[in-house]
Amino acid sequence: MILCSSAFAQRNKYTKTHINNLSTFDDKFMHFGFSLGINSSDFTIDYDLSRNDSLKRLEVDPQLGFNLGIVTDLHLGRHFNLRFIPTLSFSQRNIQYEFQSFRGEANQKFVKPIESTYLDFPVNLKLRSARDHNFAAYVLGGFMYSYDLVSQEDSRNNSSNPDDIVIKLAKNTYNYQVGFGFDFFLQYFKFSPEFKLSMGLGDQLIQDNTLFANPIDRIRSRVFLVSLTFEG
Repeated sequence: MILCSSAFAQRNKYTKTHINNLSTFDDKFMHFGFSLGINSSDFTIDYDLSRNDSLKRLEVDPQLGFNLGIVTDLHLGRHFNLRFIPTLSFSQRNIQYEFQSFRGEANQKFVKPIESTYLDFPVNLKLRSARDHNFAAYVLGGFMYSYDLVSQEDSRNNSSNPDDIVIKLAKNTYNYQVGFGFDFFLQYFKFSPEFKLSMGLGDQLIQDNTLFANPIDRIRSRVFLVSLTFEG
């Protein structure tokens, strides 16, 4: 009798530790949620130092920002999901210049911060592994349209003071995205850490032949995003 009770207790314990949370989650056609993230924003720049004899260095210093998004997830099949996550994204990139002085003085250095507040509209196809109890892994890819709410595309660089000159970027940008993540099915919601890279398509620079824009051939955005997604 004691042996039977012990065996039942062990079986009951094993069963409880392997309970599938949200067992009907994948049966629903649509899910909603929200996403919080931290981004590291960067540029890839094609430039030619020979266009300005005094320019000795041009570098990009990536900065951290954050994202807040609303998740809409369509369940297309057992392993496929279509995800639309409109997002408000805050980012900054600093472009550093160093010009040689020809009068024996120290080189002149300038830092041009480019701050952006984007409305992002990414559409991704998600390919998920088979669910192993309360865990699954996935990869994703897709495209994203972004609109910069604080773009200085229409600014006029009429000042003779280099500190007042801005680097003008287009308001509208297009990106492709790739990434991966993990689904954890908890008792009341699904929690997903996700890692994603966005790369700009096409040139974002508005060339106005200023001291800072003239050496640049092309600017494209590059953003690495770490986000936490919660879906119910």
